[in-house]
Amino acid sequence: QVQLVESGGGLVQPGGSLRLSCAVSGLTLDDYATGWYRQAPGKEREAVSCIASSDGRTFVSDSAKGRFTISRDTTTNTLYLQMDSLKPEDTAVYYCALRPYCGGSFSIGYWGKGTLVTVSS
Repeated sequence: QVQLVESGGGLVQPGGSLRLSCAVSGLTLDDYATGWYRQAPGKEREAVSCIASSDGRTFVSDSAKGRFTISRDTTTNTLYLQMDSLKPEDTAVYYCALRPYCGGSFSIGYWGKGTLVTVSS
């Protein structure tokens, strides 16, 4: 059974940090592009950062560049997102996903249920 379980979300003040984790079972991280995505209230889901399965290259959205760092531990099958210098506009539900490619339709892949990140003073 495939399961992706996110954790680490919560309420943080602007400028603060959070580390999200995604524990994966039933699949091997190395076989997929592994990424983080987010959906803010009233907005469409968007990509935050992704590690390509083919060569391990990392893609980071312009909004996350310089502040967020994606990583993964293949020994524990866990994906991480270190988020620093958080801004109110980072408030969203954050999802991890395993997909064939970093790009393409969001309808393809395995998704977690999400963890809420709220950045507010």
